[in-house]
Amino acid sequence: MNDLWSVEALINAMNARPMGEMPEAIGGISIDTRSLNTNDAYFAIKGDIHDGHKFVGAAQSAGAALAVVAEEKLAAMGSISLPLLVVKDVLVALELLGRAARKRSKAKIIAVTGSVGKTTTKEALRHVLSASGTVHASVASFNNHWGVPLTLARMPEDTKFGIFEIGMNHADEITPLVKMVRPHVAVITNVEAAHLGAFANVDEIAKAKAEIFDGLVEGGSAVLNRDNYYFEMLTEFAIAAGVKSIVSFGEADGADVHLNKLKLHDRCSCMMAKLFDEDIAVKIGVPGRHIAQNVLAVLAVAKLAGADLTKSVLALGDMQSEAGRGARHKLSIATGTFTLIDESYNANPASMTAAIDMLKSSEPSGSGRRIAVLGDMLELGEHSGAMHGALADELTDTNIDQVYLVGADMVHLQARLPSSLLASYVPDVKQLQVILFSNLRAGDVVMVKASKGIGFAGLVDELVRKYQIKSDA
Repeated sequence: MNDLWSVEALINAMNARPMGEMPEAIGGISIDTRSLNTNDAYFAIKGDIHDGHKFVGAAQSAGAALAVVAEEKLAAMGSISLPLLVVKDVLVALELLGRAARKRSKAKIIAVTGSVGKTTTKEALRHVLSASGTVHASVASFNNHWGVPLTLARMPEDTKFGIFEIGMNHADEITPLVKMVRPHVAVITNVEAAHLGAFANVDEIAKAKAEIFDGLVEGGSAVLNRDNYYFEMLTEFAIAAGVKSIVSFGEADGADVHLNKLKLHDRCSCMMAKLFDEDIAVKIGVPGRHIAQNVLAVLAVAKLAGADLTKSVLALGDMQSEAGRGARHKLSIATGTFTLIDESYNANPASMTAAIDMLKSSEPSGSGRRIAVLGDMLELGEHSGAMHGALADELTDTNIDQVYLVGADMVHLQARLPSSLLASYVPDVKQLQVILFSNLRAGDVVMVKASKGIGFAGLVDELVRKYQIKSDA
């Protein structure tokens, strides 16, 4: 295994004070002893719930090479024999190391934000750019004040493409993160009503997303969704931030990366697109119009980052959906099989609409039905009732056969759905489980979507456990 950092470099980057017999180098960085690998440096970050200093002993037992601890906690380390790097503040030290990683890197750096689709786009970029060189990307949704510096600090020196997801749920959150990342390309997938509870309106969300331009390197490019209502506003913000290269993608006239034709299939999508001046045919291994729209952004980034375009296009053909973000499972019941579409990770009005549209394009078999299982969309503030109710228009205009609803805010959708479409409304997921499981039949396509806090990930786990997955679809 290659070394990630020499200990000398760690000490210099973080202005740390070494205690104990130091190793020459470390192989990785961990903030969680449950996933720590032998020879990792353990950073004892104080989080909202746990103080990492309580787990330094566990890090030692797990094989950590050293631990980074705060000066004020040193007295509690009396029984620890693990070498220590002592700093004033562990999170600040991690940020300093992240900045050092960015400074030493020769990689093309890409930052991705947006109300919907940023993790999907980040994972698609990881997959596609891997065909052209070594890729380092955020794990899961490590996109906040500790996830971004951690991802930076973990970036190997020989990385060719670095991909960073940057999230936010309030203003002034993106700016300090993107100034650490300093991307060559900044992508805003879209601006929609997500985390609206922390903002007066969606215009304010657009302004907050536009903070990503503050960290672009000189000569860097902004990649924007021309189909999004906020395209013009974001363009103005980019120009005001000094961005000279603005690349647009979408179906709207004038898009630099333009979707010319799209054919949606049950298990994939095929599209014809114009990438600047080049016509290309693309097969995407993941179904859904929203995925195809994200792929336009991926193609733009591949071109701007200097990736091999032929290899990038070919790689799109074997993309797979992530757990909680469209992953499909074929499950068995007594009379045959049914398909589960797992969209359980999160939800807002735009992603709900996209998931419903994807369900519409899925084909049941035999006497199977298209079934939408929907839970509350959280963090919508005073707009929540209206936005839940408005989903009725999406559901009644499609060939959805049954809808199951869960959660306090879904009562607003219940009130607007025709009785012929509404299979059940219950306040919590445990009640839903009994009703849904007793109604499944062979050939069904069941799409499950809600905000993460509703607990639909557990519902998906129980469906997979009970009905014994036969194969990934």
